[in-house]
Amino acid sequence: MISMELTVRKTDLVRELSLGQGVVEKKTTIPVLSNVLVEATESSITLTVTDLELGVRSVCPAVVEKSGSTTIPARKLLDYVRLLPDAELAIQVNEKHSVSIVCGRSRTRVAGMSRDNFPELPRMPAPITQIPASLLVNTIGKTIFAIASEESRYTLTGSLLVLKQDSLTMVATDGHRLAFIKADCSLEGITGEVQALVPKTAMAEVLKIASEAEGSAGIDFATDENHLFFQCGRRLLISRKLTGQFPDYERVLPEVQGNSLILNREEITAAIRRVAQFADDRSHAVRLQVSSGELKLEASGSEVGESEESLAVDYEGKELKIGFNSQYLLDFMSVAETEVVELRVTNNESAGQLQLNPESEGYSYRYVVMPMRV
Repeated sequence: MISMELTVRKTDLVRELSLGQGVVEKKTTIPVLSNVLVEATESSITLTVTDLELGVRSVCPAVVEKSGSTTIPARKLLDYVRLLPDAELAIQVNEKHSVSIVCGRSRTRVAGMSRDNFPELPRMPAPITQIPASLLVNTIGKTIFAIASEESRYTLTGSLLVLKQDSLTMVATDGHRLAFIKADCSLEGITGEVQALVPKTAMAEVLKIASEAEGSAGIDFATDENHLFFQCGRRLLISRKLTGQFPDYERVLPEVQGNSLILNREEITAAIRRVAQFADDRSHAVRLQVSSGELKLEASGSEVGESEESLAVDYEGKELKIGFNSQYLLDFMSVAETEVVELRVTNNESAGQLQLNPESEGYSYRYVVMPMRV
């Protein structure tokens, strides 16, 4: 006996299934968390995935002959449907949650599971404000790489989001570097200041949703005691808040740093990449030796050799020799959109601060990197 029956376009289903793949549990003691919850009602299907920390819900247009619900292995479903021709899929589910998928001459059965054990996601409360999607794409893209990966540094495994009536600030740090961006914007509904620690996995999913938003679309933002909610049209991301105290980032950001080094972004990026091939595999350290009009980059420590490059630069100041993690420098260069960037360093042992040159209108972007022993 058929408990659910519908027809859906392959392209529509692939688009929505792809959205939540970063959330699906790969290895879990709760089998249903590897599945996507499919709920068919009227003219659409709702797709939900969760790992208990993060949940993604989206709506896909469909012709529903019989309403119902089931859960289907999320990765297997996406991997299979991707390989089908661009056509309509006829999906039927029987009372034992056996899922039949027919597309042209392709006929497949997938073993589903009842939705009974699938977790209920919290309901989204009334939005606090709406954030322009393009603004989130910019601010997340310029900070997400600086979030800590080590679970032991719990409060550093997310970004600090600070919302004010006239600005959005995002800060991320792993203890070795710090990315800070403050954008001018009008956020209706915000009074005072709203702060939230957003986990890295949630940041990545918000970036996906915001990147796919059309034109001047906005992301509705809401929060309750334990969760953060980001909704864009018919797509919703729910994340548990990180708890704990984020570091006092304003103390880390230097007010004024003496020596300014103006660098051609493409030229310095290419040079770092070449020299870093011979850096130590663990530290990725490159040495920067700066003198009047010249920047010398050096790396050694690998068993295969050493490398050195010299660049003509705009610099008039005292000689400096300082080491940095090459990957940290490249992370900044990859998201800086200006033709030249500015590196400010006070002395051989001080943190380096990278920023756009000229600074972009509408936002301030600063990136602080701790030095390494050289």
